[in-house]
Amino acid sequence: MLGDKYFELDMSYWGRSRRLVIQILCIWALVAYGLPALVLETNKMNYLGFPLGYYNCAQVIPLFFGALLLIFNHVQEGIEADQMDGKPMVEAASSAALNAVLMKVYVAYTGGFVSFVLFLGFLEAVGVPDQAIGILFVIFTLGMYAAIGIASRTSKSDDFYVAGRNVPPIFNGMATAADWMSGASFVGMAGTLYALGYDGLAYITGWTGGYVLVSTVIAPYLRRFGSFTVPEFIASRYQGTVQLPGGKVVEMSGFARFLATIVLLSCSFTYLTAQVFSTGVIVSRFIGIQFEVAVFSGLIGVLFCSLLGGMRAVTYTQVAQYVILIIAYTVPAICMSTTQDDGFNKNNPVEFLVYGGTLQAIALREKEMVLLGLASKVTPYLEPKWRRVDFFALTFCLMVGTASLPHVLMRYFTTPSVRSARRSVTWSLGFILVLYMTAPAYAAFAKLEVYTNVIGQPLSVLPQWVFTYGKIGLTSVCGKAVTSVNEAVEACAQATGGDYLLRLKDLKISKDAMVIATPEIAGLPYTIAGLVSAGGLAASLSTADGLLLAISNALSHDIYFRLIDDKASIQKRLLISRVLLVVIALMAAGTAASKPADILSMVAWAFSLAASGNFPALVLGIWWRRANAQGAIAGIICGWGLTLTYLLGTVYGGWELWGGISNVAAAVFGLPVGFAANIIVSLLTSPPPDNVLAMVDSLRDFKVTGEDLTAEELEDIKEKEEALARTQVLQVSNTAEATAEATAELTI
Repeated sequence: MLGDKYFELDMSYWGRSRRLVIQILCIWALVAYGLPALVLETNKMNYLGFPLGYYNCAQVIPLFFGALLLIFNHVQEGIEADQMDGKPMVEAASSAALNAVLMKVYVAYTGGFVSFVLFLGFLEAVGVPDQAIGILFVIFTLGMYAAIGIASRTSKSDDFYVAGRNVPPIFNGMATAADWMSGASFVGMAGTLYALGYDGLAYITGWTGGYVLVSTVIAPYLRRFGSFTVPEFIASRYQGTVQLPGGKVVEMSGFARFLATIVLLSCSFTYLTAQVFSTGVIVSRFIGIQFEVAVFSGLIGVLFCSLLGGMRAVTYTQVAQYVILIIAYTVPAICMSTTQDDGFNKNNPVEFLVYGGTLQAIALREKEMVLLGLASKVTPYLEPKWRRVDFFALTFCLMVGTASLPHVLMRYFTTPSVRSARRSVTWSLGFILVLYMTAPAYAAFAKLEVYTNVIGQPLSVLPQWVFTYGKIGLTSVCGKAVTSVNEAVEACAQATGGDYLLRLKDLKISKDAMVIATPEIAGLPYTIAGLVSAGGLAASLSTADGLLLAISNALSHDIYFRLIDDKASIQKRLLISRVLLVVIALMAAGTAASKPADILSMVAWAFSLAASGNFPALVLGIWWRRANAQGAIAGIICGWGLTLTYLLGTVYGGWELWGGISNVAAAVFGLPVGFAANIIVSLLTSPPPDNVLAMVDSLRDFKVTGEDLTAEELEDIKEKEEALARTQVLQVSNTAEATAEATAELTI
């Protein structure tokens, strides 16, 4: 029978797949931690002008992760081909046709956007004011995203939640990259590298290395399960009952779903606030409105996409946003790259090969500033300042957090098949690498420009960008956000600006301003600066789209539909989801308007919360059959709870750092506690029920793809899945009351 085949555990297939994953992860860990451990030794060697230790973390390790995923996909598909007696797996014809159509549409869209940028360059050349060009950039991009949202509107639940599960891998990869490369990456990454130097490379290593975990450990299995949300998978995987002291038996899957939703809300809302914050920074700079007003204005484009078309509209908007953000990020870097003549490169447009000489020039200028009295001490840009344990802790938390973020994982629910999900992860990392390999060059070019053409200059000749960004509080001179030379002279307590040379400690530039300010720092045309603003807006809005959708879907599907009203119609559920989108967006805007922290810190907190709350439950749920509901609940409460407590205590409670570990790596404490609690409690309580074990076995089994099944077989599978869904709904009916009782009992 098909049912036996559908749920049968193939040990041969699973055994080979498991060994492959173990081998890949061993190589991944060796490279991710081995090369950075040798940075002091390898920095003494040079490659194309680069200190090798720096270059390894900035370029070699991320590229190696991409190559590792290509190898993994090739070998895994070979294992699957053996299960089909060598018959190749062919994607559905509908997916191939959609891929061809989308390719034509987005090629035309890219050409149109490039033409628009050239037209604005022409307007600048004929004297159109800079602010008008900035406004045109912002209006065009927001209008384009809103138009895609309107064109992609839908009332179908599968389109709204998972884009119909037919997004081709390459376009899902672009959408995931846009979803991923948030304001933290676009606006904050180069700024962090500018400020931290080598230590900032922990973010690049961590965020790229996390995709190896996504592809090998989690994403294919979630796609095989076929859920709408991460909490839905956790609820289905962690079914089971517990008897309360009064004798009442309570189903635990509802409580597991509730906790998973709380984790999703905590990490996603923190992340969302960071995106809205970066949107406010960009809109306030290029339209010239107050930051608090800009924060709310930037939500218009987000809500158009999310409200009308859900995941379908968000997916195709994010592809368009990726095109804009990657052009906007690379063009200024290429322009600056072609001006370099460092003895190794001359007029070379490949920016990630060029900035080795720039790094050497930075090192020389650091020594020169000390000799000239412009700085009492300069922390070397190329050398690690953090302890190695701090670098490794942050890298680890970012890697695991990447594999745990709900809004990233839900992107792989939209692909046509499991194989497409794996390929989509590889495409995602490939598109992400384009930006991440450019960020170190961006930071280096900006650093040298500031060190050479700003530090050591009289106050009277400070460049205009210092005052422009001072108006919105992103730059300061002598401790004050100044808007004119006179204010700078007054801030530095000097009688004249011509006699006082600006020292290194006198100038402060916000990390969040670095990318959008760099075109002006480098003296590039204002059209390039406007292009960067459009790219930053695309990066922030694309991630905000995905986060809003993840939050509203979890509340409407996992809380309202599954726990409150399991008879709600699709129309009612979609209406509730859309109302929640607006409410959550307004809450995030209100929070961002208070300027709670820098963008990258807020994002790092989200990664730690996701890692400690989701990763143990997801990994053990897939890879350990013995994990049960009680263990998952204990793991989430202990791991996520400890991480949240450490974050709140160190950020707002005045706590000392534990072992000197920064709160951006808070999951280093919560994650092992979460794993330990899950495992210990699972072993001390009864095993999962048989239907859950069968589900785990089916996740590990090789399944032929839909096009290889007959209509009758597909109908049989559909009936089984609907029956399983009905069983889950019955098991969690009246769970709101039961969950409250279970919570009270666990608290006692």
